[in-house]
Amino acid sequence: MTPIRVLIADDQVMVRQGFTVLLNLEPGIEVIGQAVDGLDAVAQVAELAPDVVLMDVRMPRLGGIEATRQLTEPSGATVKVLVLTTFDLDEYVYEAMRAGASGFLLKDASAAELAQAVRVVAAGDALLAPNITKRLIAEFSRVTSSPRTPLKDRVGDLTERETEVLSLIAQGLSNGEIAERLVVAEQTVKSHVGRILVKLGLRDRTQAAVFAYETGLIRPAGY
Repeated sequence: MTPIRVLIADDQVMVRQGFTVLLNLEPGIEVIGQAVDGLDAVAQVAELAPDVVLMDVRMPRLGGIEATRQLTEPSGATVKVLVLTTFDLDEYVYEAMRAGASGFLLKDASAAELAQAVRVVAAGDALLAPNITKRLIAEFSRVTSSPRTPLKDRVGDLTERETEVLSLIAQGLSNGEIAERLVVAEQTVKSHVGRILVKLGLRDRTQAAVFAYETGLIRPAGY
């Protein structure tokens, strides 16, 4: 089995080294490089082609959010970005998702949580720290009061069931939870998710959730 190749981008050497030691102890994960800032991360991704980048938010020269945007915007980009930060602030979560991050985790996560996050993101699933998910939903609602018309038009490409699945993805439900809610097989949900991503030209579930909120497809209760 080919290991998940990870690049760690953080301006603090002890953080980089600590994460490297923790992840290299995990089966199926290999840290292939360390970057000292966003510019270094962009350069090393081009050279090393990692599967996942652990990206700090605040770094000199080029911050993590802009570096994430540069890594994920190009057509055909396959690298997944997992944003790591000590700052439990809505603006970072929202901007990271908008920039193309596939996940968001606080730096005080345990070694097991960190490894699981890498595996989840590498597999193409969304990952958010549970303690910030509700505030993320509130932030989406606050900043997307006027859905983008071009995006909204694209929802019409989806079937009624696909639209339903998309709304449940945006609420943070897993494939298993969606299957239970809709009373269908989990494999059926997985197929729906795949078609949704293809039809909308999205990379993963995180981007699907961003799409759902930005188009106004879903509005959290109370907002």
